Amino acid sequence: MAETNQVVRRSLAIDGMHCASCAQAVERALLSVPGVASAQVSAATDDAVVELTEPVDGGRLAAAVRAAGYDVVDAQEPVDVFERDRVRLAAARRRALIAWAAAVPVVGWMIPEMVFGLMWPSPLVFHAVMVALAAAAVVVAGGATLRDGFRSAVRLAPTMDTLIALGTSASFVTGLAAVAAELAGATPILDYAGVAAMIMAFHLTGRWIETAAKGRASRAIKRLMTLGARTARIEHGDDEVEVPIERVRVGDLMIVRPGEKVPTDGIVVTGASHVDESLVTGESMPVSRGPDDRVIGATINGNGRLVVRATGVGAETFLASVIRMVEEAQATKVPIQALADRVTRFFVPGVLGLALLTLVLWLAAPGALGSVVRAAAGILPWVNPGLAPVSLALFAAIAVLVIACPCALGLATPTALMVGTGLGAEKGVLVRSGEAIQILGRVRSVAFDKTGTITEGRPAVTDVIGVDRAEDAVLRLAGSVEAGSEHPIGQAIVDEARKRGLPFAPIDRFRAEPGKGVEAQLDGEIVRVGSRAWLEAAGGSFDAIRETSDRWEAEAKTVVGVAAETRGLIGALAIADRVKPGAREAIDELRGLGLRPILLTGDNQPTALAVARAVGIERVVAEVLPGEKLDVIRDLQAGGESVAMVGDGINDAPALEAADVGIAIGTGTDAAIESAGVTLASGDLAGVVRAVRLSRATFRIIRQNLFWAFFYNLIAVPLAVLGLLHPLVAEAAMALSSVTVVGNANRLRRASIDARGTVSSKM
Repeated sequence: MAETNQVVRRSLAIDGMHCASCAQAVERALLSVPGVASAQVSAATDDAVVELTEPVDGGRLAAAVRAAGYDVVDAQEPVDVFERDRVRLAAARRRALIAWAAAVPVVGWMIPEMVFGLMWPSPLVFHAVMVALAAAAVVVAGGATLRDGFRSAVRLAPTMDTLIALGTSASFVTGLAAVAAELAGATPILDYAGVAAMIMAFHLTGRWIETAAKGRASRAIKRLMTLGARTARIEHGDDEVEVPIERVRVGDLMIVRPGEKVPTDGIVVTGASHVDESLVTGESMPVSRGPDDRVIGATINGNGRLVVRATGVGAETFLASVIRMVEEAQATKVPIQALADRVTRFFVPGVLGLALLTLVLWLAAPGALGSVVRAAAGILPWVNPGLAPVSLALFAAIAVLVIACPCALGLATPTALMVGTGLGAEKGVLVRSGEAIQILGRVRSVAFDKTGTITEGRPAVTDVIGVDRAEDAVLRLAGSVEAGSEHPIGQAIVDEARKRGLPFAPIDRFRAEPGKGVEAQLDGEIVRVGSRAWLEAAGGSFDAIRETSDRWEAEAKTVVGVAAETRGLIGALAIADRVKPGAREAIDELRGLGLRPILLTGDNQPTALAVARAVGIERVVAEVLPGEKLDVIRDLQAGGESVAMVGDGINDAPALEAADVGIAIGTGTDAAIESAGVTLASGDLAGVVRAVRLSRATFRIIRQNLFWAFFYNLIAVPLAVLGLLHPLVAEAAMALSSVTVVGNANRLRRASIDARGTVSSKM
């Protein structure tokens, strides 16, 4: 079989895009470069994500983008996103204010003519002043729009700016024609130059508000970028040296004092503390961290001093991977956007053709179309059936050009996706692709791996019972003997004893019996800790606690007895892979959302059933290999179900890949995370509920945006063709539709996701 090329993803920051048509022009340019398998460009985030099947020089990609009329921001130069957005917003505001400074006098100049038919002080001066004021708005304030619009038209890739450029230019030219007619003494021509100024003012105001809203929408990713520590305190011999974070290297020992940020990802070497990881995991409660525990860069150390060995720096840190994941997700597209993209691709050329057709029809059949205008004259104040046929034709054609801009349609999906994925990142739900966020909202079954997903993934003491003494006394004896053991069960007993603060007694003559247990001399007496069969063979009767030990075994727990050579059985402990806190509540909430949970595990049937009972899962598929997990997922899909798979291990990777949406536990393996469409930064299963609710909320906003974008054009375009829509009203409606779509998407920011994963009703 031929070797397949590895697909490499690369992100580019694009400058100069304003609408969906711009994004599509950049996409086509990137796809024309050999080696580019796919390209996804978002005008909402100014980003492009390309997939390469062969090495492609970044210069070739940049050249293709520039040839399309846009620019690529140099990735080697650090970008201050806050400063970039501030500059963009200031420029948009300045252009809008200049346009209105000219447009407001235009309105004052037009009112006497509109109400009294008075062109003060004379028709020639009136038209000349209108042209001068319009030039300030259209050429000075809107120069960039004209340049971009006509440049796109020349490249046969018209955009929203092309429609605005043509509409305002056509209106402005009527003003020049009116001046020329007055100078030549010819028949007066209706002057639309003032309309051109108003159209450009409305357009630039919409662009200003849009820029501000997009800046708010990307607040989450900006916040993530500023979370990291600026400096680190490095252990250097007996000294501590503070260095910039850029100078930290893997293996450095970092000193983290109480209240400080953890500089970068690492492993605790010495010390113990509680660390606030809410900034990257969404979990509000600080977590305990001690020797050999992993800590994440940018999290806040609590009340203890930690010495941390750096394991990841720069682009290799968890925070950097989160930012990268969110950026890529915001630049990708959800499947429903394909419809909007197809419409947008042909929309602008279609509008140009429709505007031309409108002009021709009005000139060819003024009587038939004029009857509609005459019927509406008493209803719509801006309709004037007494205008000359050429003026009526221009009136309708210009309105078509400005009303049908597909800006709202292009912004409908990516803006909502940008806000949704940013909100998810703040709450520890990391979405790798737009497709995942759409599909997750409609899944009907959620399959869970057991070990490390529903359970903690390591043995722990769940129960202790004493025959004639307290639990802590039994646990202290067992912990003292097991302190010399390396067996996982022994370590679980030692960990539980330490957690309870029990002091260990000194032991002698430690000996391990493989598969049975361990024994040691303690206070002059041999104490054994091990299996029931081994202890009973040595004379330790379980009769006093038989009912309890039988119940533990029925619950698939491992029973470990503690017996003294002269006193017999002292007590027993139950060991099991403990169910994660909150797992039961998360499963209940998923069921409340209409989802069916399934336990899918390679563990034995009794253990699987015991765990399923503990969390409330009814369907259990146990003793399956990784390939068989894959078959179960495919069988569910063959039955017509959309399935999400939640897992954390290498053995879950095939099922995560095959599921409609794979959800990886962030504390799991890299293989699982790479195979999943969604990653939960923490191991809390409430994150699954968060992800489902966030998906549904985001997709609800997307559907609303698309509906209003389509509905607006469906109603407005026919009115414009019939000459019933004033170009000013058309431009105001077009700008308002874009602002509405972006504002509606920003409503997602008011969605409050609490610890149990519920979205508030404030939306």
